[in-house]
Amino acid sequence: MRILPAAPEDSPPHAGVGTLGRYICPGLLIQEQQQQLKLPLINQPSSFSCIAKGRGEKMGSRAVIVALLLAAVAATCARAQLHEKFYSESCPSVEDVVRKEMVRALSLAPSLAGPLLRMHFHDCFVRGCDGSVLLDSANKTAEKDALPNQTLRGFGFVDRVKAAVEKACPDTVSCADVLALIARDAVWLSKGPFWAVPLGRRDGSVSISNETDALPPPTANITVLTQLFDAVNLDAKDLVVLSAAHTIGTSHCFSFSDRLYNFTGMENASDIDPTLEPHYMMKLKSKCASLNDNTTLVEMDPGSFKTFDLDYFKLVSKRRGLFHSDGALLTHPVTRAYVQRHATGAFKEEFFADFAASMVKMGNANPLTGSQGEIRKKCSVVNH
Repeated sequence: MRILPAAPEDSPPHAGVGTLGRYICPGLLIQEQQQQLKLPLINQPSSFSCIAKGRGEKMGSRAVIVALLLAAVAATCARAQLHEKFYSESCPSVEDVVRKEMVRALSLAPSLAGPLLRMHFHDCFVRGCDGSVLLDSANKTAEKDALPNQTLRGFGFVDRVKAAVEKACPDTVSCADVLALIARDAVWLSKGPFWAVPLGRRDGSVSISNETDALPPPTANITVLTQLFDAVNLDAKDLVVLSAAHTIGTSHCFSFSDRLYNFTGMENASDIDPTLEPHYMMKLKSKCASLNDNTTLVEMDPGSFKTFDLDYFKLVSKRRGLFHSDGALLTHPVTRAYVQRHATGAFKEEFFADFAASMVKMGNANPLTGSQGEIRKKCSVVNH
């Protein structure tokens, strides 16, 4: 798997670099890391290409088994319809249009990178990556109205990017795909990795606030985290890799103030999270004066919160992760080992490749494809 290193903003990478996002039936992501697996790539798989793989092999005689196998194959191939060249004919300029808007926005407000990346996460964990987090509702019952999403920023910017894409290619590119490209460029323009984004998602028309229980909360322990990640087909490695998105951006005090003042429900100054490093805890208390501070912002990766780097792992290894969910990574053998390895700072390219692979994997969470869903003209409202 080839991942472009961080590059200056005046030399954007070419779309389609690397093999991330290419699929082989039955839905395996090709990763050319150390092994250099020699497998045929299928960019536009169909049910026939999957079925053909089994030609010549013995088939079970029972019709029910055949039916189940065909159903599984069809589901796998539907997921595999996402591919990096989906718009190569219908909208070849889409990535350039998105990147132009991203460069302009982040040059003026670099702190917006973290929120835009977070928005893609919050979209994919609820109903899959279908743009449902972007929808408005007249009675304030959409996903964006739920408590976990009330601190999301950048909705207006997403609408602006979508308008630019619509001008270039009307009724062609989904809001879900625009958001996936925005998230990738947010990472790359923050000096993180660049990867080819599989495209072809369509937009959903349903957005329900109480479904945001599927989002991993910052207060979660490792059991809850692994369960929520498993629900979208992400494993423990994906959990620790994607948690490192906290290397960019800021957070409101109330997202973690229970660690400082109300860890066990006592609501007093001595009720602190014992796993939090004492000096870091005191620094956080100096910024967040009370349990109910809902205005103060704190850097998630102090000193380099605008740069996508390995510092997150160094902080977590020293028990200085901002959220309880960050500290929870030290309580699972897989996630703890990954944190400790990358806290050394010696494996940057390995982490970049892992992050790109996990982002592609997350982006493939239950997408609407083919004739499912719609292509919204404006991301905040369904088509009429």
